[in-house]
Order: sequence, then structure tokens, then C-alpha cells
Amino acid sequence: MADHITVPTVRGVEQRSPDPAWAPLTEPLFRSLWIAAVISYTGTWMQNVGAGWLMTQLTTSPLMVGLVQAAGAIPVFLVVLPAGALADMVDRRQLLLFTQSWMVLAAAALGILTLLGAANPWAVLFFTFVMGVGAVMNDPAWQAITPDVVSPHRHASAVALNSVGFNVARAAGPALGGIVVAAAGSGWSFLLNAASFFGVIIFLYTWKRAPQEALPTPSMRAAIGEGFRYVQGAPQVKSVLVRTGAFSIGASSLLALLPVVCQPHGAQGYGFLLTCFGLGALAGAAVLPRLRMQYSVDGLVVSATIVFAIMTFAAGQVHIFEWLCLVLFTAGAAWIGILACFNVVAQTMCPSWMRARALSMYLLVLQGGMAIGSALWGAVASRQGVPEALAWSALAMVVGLSTIRRHRLTAVELEMAPAIVRD
Repeated sequence: MADHITVPTVRGVEQRSPDPAWAPLTEPLFRSLWIAAVISYTGTWMQNVGAGWLMTQLTTSPLMVGLVQAAGAIPVFLVVLPAGALADMVDRRQLLLFTQSWMVLAAAALGILTLLGAANPWAVLFFTFVMGVGAVMNDPAWQAITPDVVSPHRHASAVALNSVGFNVARAAGPALGGIVVAAAGSGWSFLLNAASFFGVIIFLYTWKRAPQEALPTPSMRAAIGEGFRYVQGAPQVKSVLVRTGAFSIGASSLLALLPVVCQPHGAQGYGFLLTCFGLGALAGAAVLPRLRMQYSVDGLVVSATIVFAIMTFAAGQVHIFEWLCLVLFTAGAAWIGILACFNVVAQTMCPSWMRARALSMYLLVLQGGMAIGSALWGAVASRQGVPEALAWSALAMVVGLSTIRRHRLTAVELEMAPAIVRD
């Protein structure tokens, strides 16, 4: 027997008491996917540590070491828009099974080559690039299925929990990766990453999702063009992209320059500060549902952006480790508030048949802005110093808030399908 419960998404429902921040985890479907995703994210961070360390063992060239990060970032600019179009053209579940399997094979191949002693710098760059392509092809479809695995009225909390899971992995993954690399070598970090994808693959394989209706578009190029035309005629979508770009370029400086800030505190200090950032994200996610009841999306984003800008500036001025921990904790809480709001609006600003393409444009602006910003603030830090670069980036975030005058976000989400509760 099934009871069909329609959950309205209009502003009036905001007057009721909010669900706890962890409420989506009470739903078996979302809980299973979330746990599998956290394990997969952790494996990815372990691989990042292993790849960076392996490159330092294979070559003394700073350029080649730096290219490891670039090899993973370049696919964002190359394939994210086709990935979004493809996710709207084919069944997203099948696409995700393909991309997850792609990453398993790439990680396993690099792991085997490394254990056999056959890896060289170009092989590390090649497989890092291949992993990046798989991750970027995965992202739009991955984010587009969130409304399919959680009740509509818990969607915002689910998005926040997804971001929390990523930050938990970011805190734990590098530490675990360092332990594995030190104990067994980089090859095992790659193989463990390959194994970490199987939880998601099993979930996708067993998920009884209704087949996705095929997009009546003759080609990928036509689908991408249709996406751009949709954005041009959708002020809400343009507002999300403008606001995301204004934030991401300035916000990239804190995490990009944190290793330099942490030099006096060593590698363990760096890892602990990342943990503080992740714990702050957990705390931010816990209070976010109540804040969403009391403030508009724009109010939340503006307040959290100002807090994050202040913490970015403070990171360049504070030298006492305990105070740096507090700075990173507070920054993590603000970060989750900003990204959760952006992600919810990005996932609900378009109908289902356009969702993945709109998300691909959002991801391009967010990740591309972070990549460009990291390079920009790194160059400023080289010329003027790290405190100055952090101060200028904090100012850039505050100035970016001026875009709110013409590009407001809305708390009214698109109407979603009824939630189905089965006895």
C-alpha cells in the first residue's frame, strides 16, 4: 500500500517547524547513497595525496608536480557542458554507472602500474586527467538525481548534507591517504580509491528508478545550444551563475593559500586545520534548516559571505594556531551556508529535462572560478605576500555582493513531484 503525500514548496510552508538537519538520513534511499558517496569522496582525496607524493618521487621538477593539480582541473573546462547535455539526453542512472566504472578502471590501472614500478610522470598526469574527465562527466548527472532520492521538503537539507559529506571526506581523506602512502606506497592509495567507488555502483545498480524520458534533441551540440538559449531567457538561472562567479573567484584564496599559511605548523597542523574546516561545515549544516526558516536565501548568502570574507582576511593576520583553528571552523560553517544555498537554487531553477545542463553551467562557473581565482591569488601572493592576497580576495568577495542589486536569488523552488511514502 502506498500513500501519496504532496509536499508544497511555496513560501507558506516555511512557517512550519523545520526538520532536523539530519532528517534526510532517515530516508533509506538517501542514506545509502550518502554513505556510499562519502566513502567514494574519501577515496578520491586519498588518490590526490598519492598522486602528488608519487610525482615528487618520480621527478624533481616543480612544474610536473604542479601539473598534477592542473591535470585534474582541466576537464572542467573541456567536458562539463557536454556532460550536462548528455545527462539530459540519456538515462542518468545508466550514465552514472558508466562514469563510476570509468573511474574504477582509471584508478586501478594507475595503481597496478605503480605497484609494478612502471609508472612515470607522464603516466601519472595521463591517468589523473582521465580520472578528472570521469569525475566531470559524473558531476551534472550526480547532482541532478538529488531530488529523485529525497522527499521534496527535505531537498535543501539533503544538498547541505551532500556538501557536508564532501567536507568530511576532505578532512579525513588526506590524513588516511598519508597513512596509506607512508605504510604501503602510492599504488595502494590508488587501488583503495578504485575500491571506494563500488558502494555507489552497487547503489546505482540496485536503485529501482523510473526510466528517464529521452530528450527529443537530435545531437549533443543541439542540446548544449538549447541550454544556452534557455539560460538567456531565464533571469533566475543567470542570477545564480552571476552570483556564483562573483563569490567563487574571491573565495578560492583561503583553501588555495592555506598550505603556505600553515608552513610554521607543519603537515600535521595543515591536516588538523582542514579537519576544523570540515567540522565547521558540519556545524553549519546543523543550523542551516532553522536559518532558512528565519532568513531569505539572499540574506543567508550575504551574511555568510561577509563572515567568510572576514575569516579569509583573518587567516592572513592570525599566527596563533588555536586561533587559526577557530578561523577555519567559522569559515567552514559560512562556506556550507553559501554553497548549500547556491546548490539548492541551481538544482531547482530548471525543470527536470533541463536540470543537468543548467547544473553543468553552474559547475563550470563554480569550479572554473575557483581554479582561476586560485591562480590569481597565488600570483598576488608571490608578488605582495600571502596576507595581502587574502585581504584583496576578501575585499573582492564583499565587492561581489553588489551583484545582488540586479541578481537576487529566490527561496521559492520549482514545484516537484509528490513524495511517495510506502508502508
